[in-house]
Amino acid sequence: MILYKQIFKVLFLLAFLAACEPKTGVATSLATEVKITDSWVRENAPGQSVGAAYMTLNSPQDSTLVYVETSVASSVEIHSMRIENNVMKMRMLEELSLKAGKPEKLAPGGLHLMLFDLKTPLKAGENAAFKLCFKDQAGNITHQNVTLPIKPAS
Repeated sequence: MILYKQIFKVLFLLAFLAACEPKTGVATSLATEVKITDSWVRENAPGQSVGAAYMTLNSPQDSTLVYVETSVASSVEIHSMRIENNVMKMRMLEELSLKAGKPEKLAPGGLHLMLFDLKTPLKAGENAAFKLCFKDQAGNITHQNVTLPIKPAS
C-alpha cells in the first residue's frame, strides 16, 4: 500500500510540473507567426565542420529571433558579416530584432545562421530541419519548425 502511495505522489508531482511548464510550441496564430521565405542551406565543402543557412524573415509584429536549433549541427549562432577596410568581419549576435512588416534578409555576405560542428555533410538535394524561436514584445515565445533545402555552393 505504501508503494502505491509513493507512485501516486510521483505521478501527481510529474503532472503538476507539466502543468507549470511554459506554454510554448509551434506558432498557430497568423497574427504572431513569422513568415519565412527564400530559405536554404549552403552545401559544405568536404571536411568542413561548419555551414550556413539563409532566409528572409517577415514578422507581422515587432519580435526577436532568440534561438535556433537544427538536427544537422551541434549549435547554431546568428551572425552578421561585413567588409571593413578590405577585411571580412563576422560577429555573433545574441538575438535578431525584427520590425513589424519589415523583411529581414539573411543572405551570403550579410546576416546568416552559422552552423557549427556539423553532424553529417550538407549535400545538395537534401533537406535540413530547423526550429526557430521568436519572442514577442510581451515576452511570449513561439517556435516555428521549417525544413530548408540544401543547395550547391556557387
